[in-house]
Formats: sequence, structure tokens, C-alpha cells
Amino acid sequence: MVGFIQIFNFILLLLFSGCYLYQVVYVFIGLFKKDREAPAHAEMHKYAVLIPARNEETVIGGLLESIRKQDYPQELISVYVIADNCTDGTAECAEQYGAKVIRRFNHVQVGKGYALDYALKRIDEEQGIDSYDGFLVFDADNVLDSHYFTAMNKTFSQGYEIITSYRNSKNYGTNWLTAGYGLWFIRESRFLNGARMKAGTSCAISGTGFLVSTKVIREDGGWKYHLLTEDIEFSTDHIIRGYNIGYCKDAILYDEQPVTFRASWNQRLRWTKGFYQVFARYGKGLVSGIFKRRSFQCYDMLMVIAPATLITLTSLSANLVFALTGLLTENLIMAETAAASLGGCLISIYASLFLFGTVTLLAEQKRIYCPKWKQILYLFTFPVFIFTYIPMAVAALRRKVTWTRIPHTILCSADQICSKK
Repeated sequence: MVGFIQIFNFILLLLFSGCYLYQVVYVFIGLFKKDREAPAHAEMHKYAVLIPARNEETVIGGLLESIRKQDYPQELISVYVIADNCTDGTAECAEQYGAKVIRRFNHVQVGKGYALDYALKRIDEEQGIDSYDGFLVFDADNVLDSHYFTAMNKTFSQGYEIITSYRNSKNYGTNWLTAGYGLWFIRESRFLNGARMKAGTSCAISGTGFLVSTKVIREDGGWKYHLLTEDIEFSTDHIIRGYNIGYCKDAILYDEQPVTFRASWNQRLRWTKGFYQVFARYGKGLVSGIFKRRSFQCYDMLMVIAPATLITLTSLSANLVFALTGLLTENLIMAETAAASLGGCLISIYASLFLFGTVTLLAEQKRIYCPKWKQILYLFTFPVFIFTYIPMAVAALRRKVTWTRIPHTILCSADQICSKK
């Protein structure tokens, strides 16, 4: 039995390493490979901004003000706020900032995807979506760096039809949860999407702060993605169809992170369930792309949506069962072997996550806005934040999960965020 436990853990280690070793390569690409040069002069494109908002009157003014302060020509930016089932003053606040408000009331089709599709169809009916070259999507709690549109436009002018941006945090230093989110999104920006862009493979949009060309919207017939993680569904479908999603490191967006564990649990449980949904619907297409087209970006996306947490959960659960069985049967060698494997698994995961966090913190120090002592403290809690996905992975398998609103309360400017050093 001891030999079986050792072989079992070795196979799981090989499986996990084989699946995700390429992301270690991404770290080196992110650190040492030079960025591709953007054109010195880019064509000035006309954009529509879509902001789905449900009861966001507290924070939406910060986003609209940051759009107003862009160094990109304002006459080339049209802002649409989709007041989605709002019962507060979101629509009125948006109108005060000069945004065009699209009111939507539908308590059956709930979620960002439905709001985006409704807005796109309204715009097409009233003036035609071809009035714009592309559509930028933001969440109401976001705040933009003043160069955001200029930077995105340069990448758009390189021929990318879909582009994601650098996702930073409004409240990185509030507590271990917000720091966990913040460090993960910064790592994703620098060492996943940033490395993919440098390597010439496809990136993936991440929730908010992305640009889609009118050509793609027209081809899709609007916004047809309505799973719980519509951003990952959108990315996966377009990667299967051969699109190369771009990334703009100089387009910086600040996002508010949940401050309570309950809100964080609800949000990340939805994300986890959404990943399962995308895997179930698009996994076959990704596998087909890997073998028929020899597409690395299909493989990369499969690893993104594949339930990697379940491999870890399988290892931890199995070794725990082995250890308990050894104790109950008084097979101390079996119990000690399983316990050692369990402890080794936890320590190795913690160490690898801590290392990834450390590299991210050092590489992106200038873009992490909170006192240094908090940066160091929350580096140690970052692996714990990721560990909390394990019970979520179990719960998401068993529970029906629906979209729930995460409250946002932080109204601030990009300059105020950057002053938190």
C-alpha cells in the first residue's frame, strides 16, 4: 500500500507539472523578453463605451470622470451606461456626466452578458453599430488611467480585433482578501497576458477593461455569451475560432475588490462554477483545436478553464483518506507515508504560490499601491487566498450558482489610488 501511495502521488505530480510547467516559461518571458514595439502614430478610431450597471450610483461617477479626463479626443468617445434593473439613481448620475443611458428591466435574463447584448441591439437599431470602430466594456466601479484610451488605440491599430488591458486594484491594501485579488490580477497581467503578447500567442479577456472591434460584434450578432463567466466564454469561443486576442500593458484599469469573505466567496464561487460551465461547453472544441490545428493557444486556454483545483483536491483528499485508513488499521507506516505526502503537497503548493507572488511583487513594485509593510505581510497570505478556492471547487460542483451583486463603495480617482504608497 505504501508503494501505491507513492506511485499515486508521483503520477499526480507529473500530471500537474506537465499541464502547467509552461506557465513557468511565461514568467521568464514576462521578465526578460522585450515588448513588441507599438506604432509611433496610430489611426484615431471612434469608440463606444459600454458600462453595465446595477445600483452603482455610489461609484459610477468615478469611472465617468476618468473617461472625461482621457487624453484621447472626447469627440471620438461615446459613453453608454446600461442601467440594468436599477432601483437607485444610477441612471440620473450617469446623465449628469453626459452619458447616454439605456434603461433595461428584465428579472429573468440576469447578468452582464444580457445587458451588453440588449445595449448593442439598441445602438444598432437607433444609429447602427458601424458608427463605431470598436466597443470598450467596463464595470461601473472601475477607474481608468488618463492614457487608457490612447494606449488601447495603439494596440487596436496593430490589427487586433479583441484586446484586454492591465487590471490593477483600487483597494489593494485593505486586507488579505483585496491583496489576494490584486496580486493575482497583476500576475495575470504581467506573467500571463503580458507573456502571451510577447510570445505572439493569444491572451484572454478578464471580466472588465477590454475592447472588441465592431467587426467581431457584427460577426457574433451582438453579445451571445451568457454563462456565469461570460468573459472566459467569450475568450474561449474566439480562440477556438482562430482569433488572436491582444493585450495592452499601458492601458491601466483600477478595479474594486470585495472586502468581506462572504462577498469574496459568492463572487469566486460564481467564477469557479462558470469555469466548469465553459469547460463542459467548449472543452471538446479546445481539444480538437490542439490536435487538428496544433494550436498552442487552444492548449493554453484549456489549462485556464480545466479544473486544476480538482487535481490538487484529489491529492489532498486521497492522502487524507490514506492517512486515516492507516491510523484506523494501525498501519503506522501507511499513515506516516500518507501524512508526509499530504504535508509535502501543502508545503510545495504554498511555496510555489509564494514564489509566484514574490516575483510579481518585485517585478511590478511600481504599480502596487499600498505601504510596503502591507505588501510584505499580504505576500504571506496570498497562498492562503488561493487555497480558499479548494472548498469553492467542491461547492461549485454540487450547488446551483446564480449571479449575485457585489456591493461597491469606493469613489476615488486614479491619482488618489497612486498616492497610497
